[in-house]
Amino acid sequence: MTCYDRRDLGLLLLRLGTGGVLAAHGAQKLFGWFGGHGLEGTGQFMESIGYVPGKLSAMAAGLAETGGGTLLALGLATPAAGAAAAGGMAGAAAVHVPNGFFAQEGGYEHAAILGLTAAGLAVTGPGRLSLDHALGHVLDRGWMVPAALGVTAAATTVVVGARSRRLRRKTQGEQETLFEE
Repeated sequence: MTCYDRRDLGLLLLRLGTGGVLAAHGAQKLFGWFGGHGLEGTGQFMESIGYVPGKLSAMAAGLAETGGGTLLALGLATPAAGAAAAGGMAGAAAVHVPNGFFAQEGGYEHAAILGLTAAGLAVTGPGRLSLDHALGHVLDRGWMVPAALGVTAAATTVVVGARSRRLRRKTQGEQETLFEE
């Protein structure tokens, strides 16, 4: 009989908690569950905060959260799951940065902790109480961690950077309009 240690139980709890929260938030975006607005409503919101095209952005965020969260909870393809969730949370944090750190002020605290936990799980691995372990870690190889995090970091940099440039141009255009009046 295999005896699981505290590390395995701790990783299971982290995966279930973080993965569950991420999956629920993604389901709000994709399906409108749990009081969410689904793809249409979330797409409109994404457009309003500079993620264009909005519906595609909503789908990408929803898939990163739902897919990454579900896979993290199961402990399956942990490097890719953690990286995808971390990338989604980096995009969310970028929206909240102007409001400061604390969530009570609309800050990036919640997105940051979910993203950091997901990235930490990608690096640490899922532990023995996971599907990755049961399947012999075929989707959880050492080389997959830097590959998944690197690809996600590059894609997130491009997406968040494009949003920032778009918002900067919009702000400059509004300022020019004010000076003309």
